[in-house]
Amino acid sequence: MTTQLNETARLARAIRRRALEMVAPQGFGYLGQALSSAEAVAALYGSYLRPGTDRFVCSPGHYIIAAYAAAAELGRLSDEQLATYGRNGSELEAIGTERTPLVDLTCGSLGQGLSGAAGFALADRLRGIGDRRVFALISDGELEEGQVWEAAMFAAHHRLGRMVAILDANNSQVDGPVDTITTIEPILGKWESFGWHAVDIDGHDVAEVHRAFEEALADERPSVIIARTSTVHGIDALPPDADGHFIKLPADLVERARKELSDA
Repeated sequence: MTTQLNETARLARAIRRRALEMVAPQGFGYLGQALSSAEAVAALYGSYLRPGTDRFVCSPGHYIIAAYAAAAELGRLSDEQLATYGRNGSELEAIGTERTPLVDLTCGSLGQGLSGAAGFALADRLRGIGDRRVFALISDGELEEGQVWEAAMFAAHHRLGRMVAILDANNSQVDGPVDTITTIEPILGKWESFGWHAVDIDGHDVAEVHRAFEEALADERPSVIIARTSTVHGIDALPPDADGHFIKLPADLVERARKELSDA
């Protein structure tokens, strides 16, 4: 397990480095989403998601940057492909679409991914596919959408136990901190009341992340991992009040962040 945890921590640092280089040419972008979800995505891609067998839903399309970075580090995307991120005509778009590689579903309108994941899980059951798991990356801002809770009720009612939601609770959305827009707490209690196995963890602690995945995959109910995170985690050069949803990166800040990540 120690080796696995070390590898997850290494992959999380690599996700941050690659994400920085992906947004640096434009001087702005969805870096914060990669910084907050790096450990969870690293554990998912490095230890639990089985390519060609399991399904992966990236509900908030702009989080796709973390999936691209992880895939490139693991050799599933080339460096040449990754260098096209966000450019006109590239298949690696800054916000995922129906053309996006590496995922089974990604959504433009927020709040839809959990429904898609539940549909995948139920379809697999009806088709007698018992070994496939469905992972869905969702965000705390999406919890303001009623469709999320409809999907949660549906999944619990049908006891879709091979379905795991990874909730990146970074308290960030386009309009500002989530808790200043709508009160969504208590997140843990709400998921539990909907019939889910739920665990609330420090999303940057790789040991807690792995423990949460192991517990989720062992439970017969649908599971949600509530990962408390920060959109500036891992780069001290970013100011504490950086706009986590869409970070601006002037050249001098890129260089400081680049040096910091290379020394990590």
